[in-house]
Amino acid sequence: MRHLLFAAVLGVSVLPAVACRMTMALEEWPPYLYRDAQGHATGLDLELLHAIFKEAHCTLVTLPELPTARRQLLFQKGGLDLMLAASETQERHSYARFSIAYRDEAVGLFSKSGPPAGHRQIASFAQLARGKATLLAPKVGWYGAQYAAARPALEKDGRLNTFGTFRQGILMLDAGRADLLLGDVLAVRHEARLQGVALNTLPFLVLRAPVHLMLNARTTSADDLTRLNAAIARLEQRGVLAAIRSNYEAP
Repeated sequence: MRHLLFAAVLGVSVLPAVACRMTMALEEWPPYLYRDAQGHATGLDLELLHAIFKEAHCTLVTLPELPTARRQLLFQKGGLDLMLAASETQERHSYARFSIAYRDEAVGLFSKSGPPAGHRQIASFAQLARGKATLLAPKVGWYGAQYAAARPALEKDGRLNTFGTFRQGILMLDAGRADLLLGDVLAVRHEARLQGVALNTLPFLVLRAPVHLMLNARTTSADDLTRLNAAIARLEQRGVLAAIRSNYEAP
């Protein structure tokens, strides 16, 4: 009943009761979740989620987009049941439960296309920190232990600038504000295509790690998690999730 009242207050249509039902707030994060030209929510993560929920016979209720900090606070207070693309951490286990992985995230380094340059031979973040190349990186987020270890040296040398959105980052790279850009591989490539900026990808991945559906431990059950895990496993076995992922993985 709490979820029905919460959905009604926020203008979300109330659907018939089903075996499981979860509420999630949208977040603009192309190509994982964004609005198309008609204003409809779409994207890789949303397509994967809809397939998983359909297979699990669960209903998804989506709320309007919320700022990141507000969405996370609402989740921790029990106002949301589900968050996407979560990294499993020990701290989060105090208030959440995690599905098996439904995709991997990959973080890479990029430069503008053009004549070969020395920094394109960089093979590790330690090598980058010892050199002279400058870097653009997102203001927030976890981008792997290599970046975390190299960041203090880059900041001390004045070789690190940050950005709020990948659109900003791509425009800064195109304007020559730095030699390299750090970010989620699909998100960077997606935005670069939109901006018409050709990129080179450095030959090493900064991070590759699984991401999970994060369920609120207060408002969902172990049975809900079991149901979703079984759905993910069946869809992986049939190749359904791989086919959805492949639609977004063109270089």
